[in-house]
Amino acid sequence: MYTVVVRVWLPDRPGALGQVASRVGAVKGDVLAIEILESGGGRVIDELVVALPDADLVDLMMNEVHAIDGVSVEHVRPLDGGYVDGGLLALSLAAEVAEAAASERLDRFADAALRLTESEWTMVVRDGAIVASRGDTPNAEFVSSLLAGRSHLIDPSQATGDLFWADLPLAGAWIAAGRSDRPIHERERVRLDLFTRVADPLLVG
Repeated sequence: MYTVVVRVWLPDRPGALGQVASRVGAVKGDVLAIEILESGGGRVIDELVVALPDADLVDLMMNEVHAIDGVSVEHVRPLDGGYVDGGLLALSLAAEVAEAAASERLDRFADAALRLTESEWTMVVRDGAIVASRGDTPNAEFVSSLLAGRSHLIDPSQATGDLFWADLPLAGAWIAAGRSDRPIHERERVRLDLFTRVADPLLVG
């Protein structure tokens, strides 16, 4: 079996998701999981985990889904490893941070945030300095502009479409993470925000 994660835009109407599932089934695919990433304005963005008999069927499945009136595919990617529910993953990663030695928690937190957001890079900033990071972080000029603009980021939902951001008020820090392969949606931002709220007291000191 070949498993992929498919993001689709649907009209917010009864039966729309059922039509997508039917088209997936038409190419012998099996929908293993569904998560609503965002909704509003008469549209819903869903993320589906789909198992196909063969990788060659991905394009055929996409054509089938695109043929549904009002439905479009935002992104398709192969699933590396088994599927893990996003909420359970956030709890598991928070537990890893809590169980780490105090001296290792910042690094463990940066690792966890990278995995949770499926980002290409992440940085934890305290007092204007990066205290933990993973991946190929942006250049110094970008980081400086990010720091200068921090006061304008009232809440995570105001970040750009390829940037996560969350505050760590107790730790006197904040975290940013970015990816370029697909847009970031509301549920993903909320998940990171809740994760950081749990981790924040653990990062004090």
